[in-house]
Amino acid sequence: MHKSALVRETAERLYAQLSAAGIDVLLDDRDERPGVKFADAEIMGMPIIVVVGRGLADGVVELRDRRTGGRQELPVAEIVAQVLLAAGR
Repeated sequence: MHKSALVRETAERLYAQLSAAGIDVLLDDRDERPGVKFADAEIMGMPIIVVVGRGLADGVVELRDRRTGGRQELPVAEIVAQVLLAAGR
């Protein structure tokens, strides 16, 4: 599978799982540079950001907590549970 197809498939799967878990999710699938997307997420005040990108080759995605400024790389399978925890659920 091409890298971008894997990124898209993983992002869409996480979107569906988080939505099903009751989390309000915005999937930024625009054809923009990552920096533009991060800046827009900051402007909109997104409390938690899941970054599906470079780490995916190693089976991890990045979880960013705007409130604490913390960032951690986690296995894809753990993201939903960690987002729920970060969201206080």
